[in-house]
Amino acid sequence: MRLEVAARTRVSAAFSLDVDFALDLDAGRPIAALFGPSGCGKSSTLAILAGLLRLEVGRIVLGGAALTDTAAGIRVPPHRRGIGLVAQDGLLFPHRDVSGNLAFAERRARRRPHAPRAEVVEALGLGPLLARPVTGLSGGERQRVALGRALLAGPRLLLLDEPVSALDERARWEVLEYVEEVTRRFGVPTLH
Repeated sequence: MRLEVAARTRVSAAFSLDVDFALDLDAGRPIAALFGPSGCGKSSTLAILAGLLRLEVGRIVLGGAALTDTAAGIRVPPHRRGIGLVAQDGLLFPHRDVSGNLAFAERRARRRPHAPRAEVVEALGLGPLLARPVTGLSGGERQRVALGRALLAGPRLLLLDEPVSALDERARWEVLEYVEEVTRRFGVPTLH
């Protein structure tokens, strides 16, 4: 799947984001990474892809379909983009248990094909956590639940915004192994 981005927007009074790149993500190369110094716009780039940050000028095309095209007046809302986002802190719903967070994602998938819940739960080792409140989870457990929730929403593209930055060394490597496993197992292109 090809991702094309040519975008410009003001993020704050002191920072304007200006990006222009294209990536081809497929079964042989399902994971790509954005890297650079802190504050250079990596998270803002993921936010424009997810539709959480509006572009002033530009175009975002995923798999041949425009998600944003300011010249043509196209702006697909975040919930219709088919993009899963796993943020640094997981952004789980604190009023729902693990099972409730996963169920929300399944409802959000609507008619989009998505990995079967049982397979996602098994692949991420979430079975023992299903009835637990998310407020009692460790950082690594929270990120695994966030990854499961993103997969169950039926994404065409998965965005990972530093999902392991707040974890200790052991949990960091554990979560990265899960990311690699589910990306390959469920065939979801991933931008990290």
